[in-house]
Amino acid sequence: MKEQGKIFLGFAVFILIMAITYGIWTTHSDHGTEAAGTTALFLAFGLCGFIGYYLAFTARRVDSGAGDNPEAEVADDAGEVGFFAPHSWQPLSLAIGGALAFLGVIFGWWLLYWSIPIILIGLYGWVFEFYRGEDQNQ
Repeated sequence: MKEQGKIFLGFAVFILIMAITYGIWTTHSDHGTEAAGTTALFLAFGLCGFIGYYLAFTARRVDSGAGDNPEAEVADDAGEVGFFAPHSWQPLSLAIGGALAFLGVIFGWWLLYWSIPIILIGLYGWVFEFYRGEDQNQ
């Protein structure tokens, strides 16, 4: 995880430099300013920074994996990766609620009255999916 964290933090620095350069370049153009690209680049910087920080922070608490060892073979990383839910309807609920929320930006904020409850129900269901019903731990 240490290497992946360094890669994402490197991406974040590169994207920050490009965002500043792009912002300055478009500000001094003859066609006026262009805020959408600059905003998107700064948001990409934030996302890469979040992921890089998370991976670097997590790497301090877990054992180093095969990806951190330059002498490692592919087979060294084999085995159980983790637990993944076998089936869930909650992502569909979140996708429908998210689509309605984004449509609310286009057609009117009144769509949020329907999208926010759908998102909250889907999020609640996904978080507490294994605390009720047949999947409940004994």
